Amino acid sequence: MTERTHRIEDGRIDTVAVHAGAPRPRIHGAVVPPIFQSTVFETPDEVASYDDIVYPRLNNLPNHQALGKKIAALEAAEAGLVFGSGMAAISTALLAVVGKGGHLLAQEQLYGGTRTFVEMLDRWGVEYDFIDADDPRSWDAKLRPNTRAIYVESIANPLVEIADHRAVVDFAKARRLVSMIDNTFATPVNFRPLKLGYDLALHSCTKYMNGHSDIVAGAVAGSSRAVREILLLLNHLGGSLDPHACFLLDRGLKTLPLRVRRQNENALALARHLSAHPAIAAVHYPGLESHPRHDRARELFSGFGGMLACELAGGEEAAEQFVRRLEMITYGPSLGGVETLVTRPAVTSHAGLAPAEREALGITGGLLRVSVGIEAIEDILADFGFSRFGEKNQS
Repeated sequence: MTERTHRIEDGRIDTVAVHAGAPRPRIHGAVVPPIFQSTVFETPDEVASYDDIVYPRLNNLPNHQALGKKIAALEAAEAGLVFGSGMAAISTALLAVVGKGGHLLAQEQLYGGTRTFVEMLDRWGVEYDFIDADDPRSWDAKLRPNTRAIYVESIANPLVEIADHRAVVDFAKARRLVSMIDNTFATPVNFRPLKLGYDLALHSCTKYMNGHSDIVAGAVAGSSRAVREILLLLNHLGGSLDPHACFLLDRGLKTLPLRVRRQNENALALARHLSAHPAIAAVHYPGLESHPRHDRARELFSGFGGMLACELAGGEEAAEQFVRRLEMITYGPSLGGVETLVTRPAVTSHAGLAPAEREALGITGGLLRVSVGIEAIEDILADFGFSRFGEKNQS
């Protein structure tokens, strides 16, 4: 690594997002690295191992490597790795870290796809227990001799809960566990968990990291040794990222700080608007002083994120009527794009859970999850006011 590259990758996050990982010298002088679409590369005279052969499934094309370096720099990690989806990153990392015969402690409030995968781990000889990530005193009771990792989300999906992250790090270090965190909702702009002491940060790059709702991708960042172990498994599971998707993700990352800061501002304004409206029973957003972990979020995060959840006083019927009357805002799953999206977790992200499980987690039929975009806040408020409450331009 040249001294110049070192300065860039250790710099301010706005500069890192634009420049980190870019090949030096530039390939034929191109400011934007080309897409290496080829599936066949000439084999060098000496190859140390199978994993050193240049091949897209082995995640070692120049596009993969540039992205890995950029994501590592964003997360203040030694190494980074990209995947074909967020779930490819999560599933591969968990299997690599916990392994057959191991035991995992996982936050109870998780993205539905992650929770379902955790519940499937016994197929591969992995045991697990769910924990209340806000109650460190209860964790030792679920600890086993074969516990190898603890897994949480920086901001939990969908009720935007904030785990006791300092306690997670301390607990893991004291018991020699690998601490893993899904940092999708917070992004490195608002929170860099490895600086707090986490071992591995994971992302669904489909969301904020790319930010334009046009690719599916995932990532892991951590120590070189840990990332290498995950890579060896990934190379055989086959969840690699297509070179063109690498190109789009690299482009999306360049504007990550700009997008996230605008989404922070818009989400806070919308949360305040909704919390004052009589048709809303509750608003879940860590930027509000009413959020039970507002002080924790203020201490740990540089911004409160673009995600919020609200519960309509009229329940499921009112929620369904609301989403069908939206005009500018899209009713659809996923999150983190430049456009504002609204979804009902009970029938989308957490539809795979049994009704009793959703009820226990507080995911009601009247709950809406909002991914706030970068549009003019006046237009976001107008769509919520006019479309749901029948009062034009109400704010």
